Amino acid sequence: MSDAVAVPSAPRRVPPIVDHLAGIVAIVIAWQVYVTATDAPAYMLPAPGAVGGALADLAISGALWRDLGFTFGNVVFGLVLGALAGFALGFVLAKSPTLERWLDGPILLLQTAPKIALAPLFVIWFGFGTTSKIVLIVSLVLFPVLVATIVGLRGVPQNALELARILKLTTWQRLMRVELPMALPEIFIGLRIGAVQAVVGAILGEWMSGKLGLGHLMTFASATYKTPLLFAAVLLTVALGIAVHVSLEAAERCLLRWKQ
Repeated sequence: MSDAVAVPSAPRRVPPIVDHLAGIVAIVIAWQVYVTATDAPAYMLPAPGAVGGALADLAISGALWRDLGFTFGNVVFGLVLGALAGFALGFVLAKSPTLERWLDGPILLLQTAPKIALAPLFVIWFGFGTTSKIVLIVSLVLFPVLVATIVGLRGVPQNALELARILKLTTWQRLMRVELPMALPEIFIGLRIGAVQAVVGAILGEWMSGKLGLGHLMTFASATYKTPLLFAAVLLTVALGIAVHVSLEAAERCLLRWKQ
């Protein structure tokens, strides 16, 4: 009898959240080492322990959950609206090159306009409430999703479209069964870029106006020279961005399981 050949097992994939957390831990360790070695003043660079104390105070007072929840709600709502609008407009432009040529200039003009300059206009037009913040987030999310949708839909293989015609699929059936599944990788690239922009837009909107959210917390900490609180607000923003990014990665793996 011949000896059985051992087949090497495939290496286990580390969940993305583990990589993100490992990177954060490494940064915190380097941060603590630098503060200890240079004896940096707390008003310039507080130690991680001081920032952790500020986070604990926020949690105990309830401000953490209030501000974080407000920003999270704006990010999710604006991201969903911007993604839907970007996909709808991208689908229309992908199917109509003539319309794309007509609208290319206005869309490019809106995209290249600095959003930090548009934010005060949105406040003037839509008020100090949540609406101006959502509009700002949508304006940031729409363009990357729109471009990704156009690229994805135009990249569908011609043989797949020919098969859809042979099967006499309706426009809706062709979109849902052929075009959208094959365009999802590109669309998710746009969504991940849009998610980062959504967090930036939410913070910028709360910076410009409002009395809630992580952006307002940063403004308050900066105005009162509470550097540990400012760092705590920044870290919360980073954590929110990572959470949204990881959630999109999980959704992408689930929806694109058929490609693996």
